Amino acid sequence: MSENEFTALSKFSCPACGAEAVWTPAKKALVCPYCGTESPAELRTDGNLVEEHDLVKALRDLGPDKRGWTEKKKTVRCQSCQAITIFEPNRVAQNCDFCGSPALLAVDDTACPLNPGSLLPFVVPQAQVREQMRKWYGSHFWAPSGLGAKAMTDTVSGIYLPFWTFDAQVECPWQAEAGYYYYVRNSQGKQERRVRWQAAAGQVSHFFDDLLVPASKGVHAKLLHDLGPFPTTSELRPYDPGYLSGWVVEQYQIDLVEAASKSRERMHAMLRQMCSGQVPGDTQRNLRISPQYHGDTFKQVLLPIWLLTYQYRSKSYQVGVNGFTGSIAGEYPISWVKVMIAVVLGLVALAIFISLEGN
Repeated sequence: MSENEFTALSKFSCPACGAEAVWTPAKKALVCPYCGTESPAELRTDGNLVEEHDLVKALRDLGPDKRGWTEKKKTVRCQSCQAITIFEPNRVAQNCDFCGSPALLAVDDTACPLNPGSLLPFVVPQAQVREQMRKWYGSHFWAPSGLGAKAMTDTVSGIYLPFWTFDAQVECPWQAEAGYYYYVRNSQGKQERRVRWQAAAGQVSHFFDDLLVPASKGVHAKLLHDLGPFPTTSELRPYDPGYLSGWVVEQYQIDLVEAASKSRERMHAMLRQMCSGQVPGDTQRNLRISPQYHGDTFKQVLLPIWLLTYQYRSKSYQVGVNGFTGSIAGEYPISWVKVMIAVVLGLVALAIFISLEGN
């Protein structure tokens, strides 16, 4: 193991009773769930130790020696949503943490795509999350009445989700045709708008810092987007399995090669928008960009999500809370009864208004 790779504590036994200590967000410590004793284990907290890896070198040299969680884990695949989750061998999983299905199949323990290099620990406690979710349900008028009770907020689960982050310095020359509006009168004397086209060129310089690419397939993509941002540029901790003690971790299901390709596509699209914003005039066409990427680096990180999945009339919905910032987002069904009542009341109000106007 090189000096840049992180080693971590391998045992998290309670010093009082010997049971497994669990990372507890409310106390920001390893706490025994049986006797309440706080473990004296000191977890790595220095964000300056989080390393950025050279992307080109990693893609070239990726090998099995860079794989694994540094501790034995149990792996199961959900036969419904196909999510792969990982947890301590002594835990017995009853239902999928992502879709609630009981159809879990044990799979051969396989190494994760790369050693997790860093993570954001859970900071927001579960009690606060449950209250947030109850208020969130209550704030959505169009949701069915009593949905909060049906969703059972006591079943919320804390899960570490895998992400990749990518950095790159980009110099991006661009060329386009800039259009300037001018107006003339036609043969009927009406004003017509026309465009005068001129060649234009410029360059955008931009540094992409921790562009996040989810490696999860268990949580809906829009929900992950809505739960951001995650402060990965300032609050990451070096990977230490102590933070994962007692928690579920989703396996990386999008590998480095695929994630790097997705990040490049997103960077290209964002650069195109930046370059488009520099084109002068009133309109534009034939924009061409030629980005040149330098110093590409990446990290593999685990980010904390409190997740609630529930079924409503045979459809699955997810609500999540950012385990570090506390931001909440989610999905909910629409009560068509409420919608129809609102439509009928609107039509009645419109009819009364028309009647009054007629008089």
